[in-house]
Amino acid sequence: LVMVFYGSNGKSNPVSMENKVEHQAKNQITYDIHLPSDLGMLYKVRLGLQSLENSISQLSLRHFKMQNTSTLDTFSLTINKTLPLSFNGDRWIEFPVEWPLKEALSVVTYHLTVFSRNILSDRNLVRMSACIYGTHGDTGDRSLLWSLQNVQQGEDNESFLVTMDAVELGEMDKVVLLISSKTDCKLDIKKLHLKEAVKEHPIYVFEVNEAFSVDANKPEIQREIPVSFVIRGDEQKNDIDKNLHKEESQARNLTEYTIKVYTGDKRGAGTDANVHIILFGNEDKSEVFQLSQSLDHQDPFERGNVDTFKIKTKKLGRLHSIEIGHDGKGFASGWFLEKVEITDASKNSVYCFNCNRWLAEDESDGRTIVQLYP
Repeated sequence: LVMVFYGSNGKSNPVSMENKVEHQAKNQITYDIHLPSDLGMLYKVRLGLQSLENSISQLSLRHFKMQNTSTLDTFSLTINKTLPLSFNGDRWIEFPVEWPLKEALSVVTYHLTVFSRNILSDRNLVRMSACIYGTHGDTGDRSLLWSLQNVQQGEDNESFLVTMDAVELGEMDKVVLLISSKTDCKLDIKKLHLKEAVKEHPIYVFEVNEAFSVDANKPEIQREIPVSFVIRGDEQKNDIDKNLHKEESQARNLTEYTIKVYTGDKRGAGTDANVHIILFGNEDKSEVFQLSQSLDHQDPFERGNVDTFKIKTKKLGRLHSIEIGHDGKGFASGWFLEKVEITDASKNSVYCFNCNRWLAEDESDGRTIVQLYP
């Protein structure tokens, strides 16, 4: 019995179930497992048989319980499945892990259609598996020839459907094929189609177009096939087109402002605190912008420097005031702001907001945020 754990920062190596804890109840085995600390929050477990060639013929799994011995957070699940799932079949099952206050992923049935030329005639001699990768991890190696459905054979082409259950993968990225054989043969694979069983679209297409020469005396062949393209339904296309149109429309309505911030030339005038700005116009006001990426200096708001920033926001009309200030964080956060100049690219108008004061908790009125007018 082997387990693979998936966390927010990656997945573990296969963990062999060896460290049994003593004093077990009947039909119950407890294991101590030490996972890498950098695995992050666990979200999926894959559980299976290391090999089908062992003496064990079947393993019935009833219930799974896992506890973090540090936090005592506990996850339990009723499984009621037998491995392998059929004779010479898939030896893995996987399930999402649900922790308190953390939403779990769902289990999805996937349909993988293989378009080929001569696999079906040799399927009793060939071993072929696939590992599907998505934004939420991978399926591990899944056998493709153990449960064929919708088999179609023509003179030059054939196709068959493989059904597999997996924790949802998100956007598909690639498929890794593994092929081996008990005899010398040539397998011609054209392409793979992958989709969720309950949905017509999207269909992820993986173009293979390769004849694999399999030698019984050579190690298995491995091929990594990135997704070639995605077939999306009309509804999805319409949604994408609408979103693109909306983004383009929003982009057309945005105005670019160039902001020049003048830090005074006084001792201790610079600041490492986080500086923000809000623009107010006679038509609207902007959102809060953090001024962190200066176009002039890697370290902004140093003594005597001028820092330039560019922002895009909705049309504000004529500017009548700004709010500017900082959060007071960092060593010696006090800041002497001389002035702010703002250029409206759409109108080619320049506004100057004089300040000439300290924004510091230990200076004058102790304010770190001010409202300025041109």
